[in-house]
Amino acid sequence: MSLVKIGKKVPDIELAATSDKSIKFSDFIGKNIVLYFYPKASTPGCTQEGMDFADAINKFRRQSVVILGASRDSVKAQQNFKDKQGFSFDLLS
Repeated sequence: MSLVKIGKKVPDIELAATSDKSIKFSDFIGKNIVLYFYPKASTPGCTQEGMDFADAINKFRRQSVVILGASRDSVKAQQNFKDKQGFSFDLLS
């Protein structure tokens, strides 16, 4: 698999997400997406990373940027992580 370059389209994959939904990148046509990856939900470094994005969420939203986090954790683990930290953005599994 090759790297996706800035400004180029990514494959329109569908992933399970928090809040009982699935997300496709085509759901965000006309918006920019920051998709960040972390190794494991609810670990110290990953929690801090999510909190940093949460703290800056309004700056991103003013620029029509959607924040999405992703890891290999189950959707249930992602939902627990999101709820515990109060993240307003979705996490993908």
